[in-house]
Amino acid sequence: MSILYVASPAASARFYGRLFGCDPVEESPTFVLFVFGSGVKFGLWARDGVLPAAGGAPGAAETAIQVGSAAEVDAIHAGWAADGLPILMPPGDFDFGRSFVVSDPDGHRLRVYALAD
Repeated sequence: MSILYVASPAASARFYGRLFGCDPVEESPTFVLFVFGSGVKFGLWARDGVLPAAGGAPGAAETAIQVGSAAEVDAIHAGWAADGLPILMPPGDFDFGRSFVVSDPDGHRLRVYALAD
């Protein structure tokens, strides 16, 4: 399971629910949990309640989402840009493949990428 420490689990749940196209399976004032068909779990925890207290700042790491093709990277980017997501880096080609980066309401980085052939 991956967990992000967030200011407002409810606000982040709305953001990620729209992004992932699904509802959380668990939701409380301090924690929200998404579970995907693959079994991967993604949690959002209110950062002011994490023990021991978490250090570091949002944006110091990123969550990477692999898709199947460069065309899919571009299509997702177009949709998320149209939805007003903060684009940190538009689609570009790198040695590993094609990628773009957005941020969530807390400044966590989300990279969508497709590996080069």
